[in-house]
Amino acid sequence: MQRNVGRTDRTVRVTTGAALLGASLLSGPKAPLKSAAGTTIGGAMIATGATGHCPAYELADVDTLES
Repeated sequence: MQRNVGRTDRTVRVTTGAALLGASLLSGPKAPLKSAAGTTIGGAMIATGATGHCPAYELADVDTLES
């Protein structure tokens, strides 16, 4: 698994993913479907930011690594 996500992109992904995950967890009982979707998407954003690899970028042949 080769990195294809640059530093700025990773920072944005982790920050946005954490905010989405937190908001989803707080709204859980009020909107369970919305909360599940937000938790999944937020978790995926954090995972791709932490690992530096995005499968969607790989499929689209995108690379945001700074040279």
